This record gives sequence, C-alpha cells and structure tokens, in this order.
Amino acid sequence: MSAACDRGQLLLAIESSCDETAAAVIDRRLRVHSNVVSSQVDLHAEFGGVVPEIASRAHLVNILPVLERALSAASVSLEDITAVAVVTEPGLVGSLLVGLTAAKALCLAHGIPLVPVHHIEAHLYACRMTAGHDVYPAVGLVVSGGHTSIYDCRSPLEAELVGSTIDDAAGEAFDKVAQLLSLGYPGGPHIEQAAAEGHPGEIKLPRPLLSDPGLDFSFSGLKTAVRYQVHGVPGSGRPQPELTPQRTADLAASFQAAVVDCLVQRCRRALEQLNHSRLLVGGGVAANQSLRGALAEMCEGQGADLHIAAPELCTDNAAMAALGWERLDAGHTAGLEIDVNPGLIRR
Repeated sequence: MSAACDRGQLLLAIESSCDETAAAVIDRRLRVHSNVVSSQVDLHAEFGGVVPEIASRAHLVNILPVLERALSAASVSLEDITAVAVVTEPGLVGSLLVGLTAAKALCLAHGIPLVPVHHIEAHLYACRMTAGHDVYPAVGLVVSGGHTSIYDCRSPLEAELVGSTIDDAAGEAFDKVAQLLSLGYPGGPHIEQAAAEGHPGEIKLPRPLLSDPGLDFSFSGLKTAVRYQVHGVPGSGRPQPELTPQRTADLAASFQAAVVDCLVQRCRRALEQLNHSRLLVGGGVAANQSLRGALAEMCEGQGADLHIAAPELCTDNAAMAALGWERLDAGHTAGLEIDVNPGLIRR
C-alpha cells in the first residue's frame, strides 16, 4: 500500500465540464493532496471563446495524463482511492461525457463508488474549503464564463436557484468586451489589467435591471453599449473617438465597474430577501479584485460574513468537487447507467 494509508480515505475528483481537464485527490478533512488542471486557453484564444468540439477533443487527449499526474502528485495509486467524484452537470455535453466515461471505467475496474457532482454546487463548496469551517446556510453567487446565478444555499447539497442571467453570463461579457477592445482572451484578466490604468467614471455605461425588483441579471445590453462606444451607433453618422490606449483603459474600467455594481447590488438584495448573514462567492470572475473589494465593503455594511473561494479554486478545477464527500455520506452515489445533464441549472 502507498503512503496514503496514514491519511484516511481519499477521493479522486474529475472535472471536465467546459474547457479545463482537471483531477484532484482530496482527503476526508478536505485537504487537497493534488489538484491538476490542463488548460485549453491557447486552443480557444483565436476564436475569442470556447469551441465545444475542440474542447471535447482536447479532453480526450488530456484526461488520462491528467489523472496520472494527479495520482502521482498525491503519491497514491488507484488502490488507495475510496470513491470517484465526477462533475456530471451542467456543461458542454461532449466535455462532460469524457470525464464521466473515465470515472465509470475507474469505478468499474476497482469496485468503488461513483459520485456525481453538480458543477455549480461545487463552485460554492469551494468557499467551504477555503473557510475551513461550515459556511451554510448562505446566499451563494456563482459568476463565471458560463454562469451568473444566485442561490439560496441551505446546506452543501441544498441550493435553490433564485436569480440568474437572462442573456450573457458576466464572464462571457468580459470575453466579448475584451475582444471588442482587442485585449485578448480570456477577457477577465485582460479587462482587469487594462482597467487599472483607466477611470471608471469617465464613460457612462448602463447597469441593466438594476432597478428591477428581482434577482436576475442582464449583461447583453452593457456589452452592446461598449460596442457603440467603440464602433459608434449604427446609422447615427457620428463616429466615436479613436480607441487610444487611454480610452481603451477607460472603457475597460467603466465596463468592469458596471458589472461589479450589478453583481454587488443583487447580492445585497438577496441577503436582505433571504434573511441570510453569509455570502458565498465562486466562479472564475470571483478572482476579480475589484469585485472582491466591493463585495467585502457591501458585506461589512450589511453585517454579513463574506466567503470567497481562494483564487486557485475560483476557475474550473477538480478540488472543489470535494463536495463528493458530502454526497457520498448522504448516499448520493450512481450506477454505471448515469448520463450527463448539460442543461442549465435547475430552478
């Protein structure tokens, strides 16, 4: 037996819902012994976004090497693994199938339980892992390239969707605006870097749905407003100023400020409406420092505790699928007949 014998039970987690092939080994105390992520950023950069067929083909190439690296980095073998947790929903169908097929093969070959994990619930569970203690019940915000959603989180396994984007996700809007400004892909880090040199109040941009009484988001109109600032309003005959480095920075800063305002306002309203005193925030956009700072200020004013996933657990990774321990203990295992569910989050 390997060195894992003195660490208690070990969970092998697999994530392949979009464009990251990831595997991790986590013990019962939620200690991460390895967390390997193979990025596809270079493959999708020329398209300014994820191409599903390219993503699924890359997963096929990467899944076995990533699994081997995760086990090796943790100094364990498959004989040491208690169960396999795998993300089965939501996501790109081809990508999800690669991870699930690998998980099924491992469970069948080694006679261990298969534990399906919900990608969004795992993003929120990353806040539990970062905190090192129980963080439920809470309001949960997941903000990423594919999702911008608010949840009423009563427990790690009870998350009810109470608000979501009606069009673009925030991360998708970051990618599209970065493309408009010729800043590169993925958009989030490039927008944030450019915004550091800009003035957020220099260019007036809309805050969609901000006065709406609900908890939904909309970012398509904001993206369009940036397009008009870059290319002008069609048919107006009035060209926009040249897109100089300073104007690019000002647009980036103004766009980022608008997104942050929308996210923070909805979180404040959710805390009030759901009568919770904790806010959990996960997803790739949660790594944005302006958003983190604004949420911290809002929560302090509301008397609420803020728990944001550690930066390495914000973007897609397998360690956050340590949620599988909660599901295993609750008896939420699956047979080999289980299929993926690519559809958007249940409501």
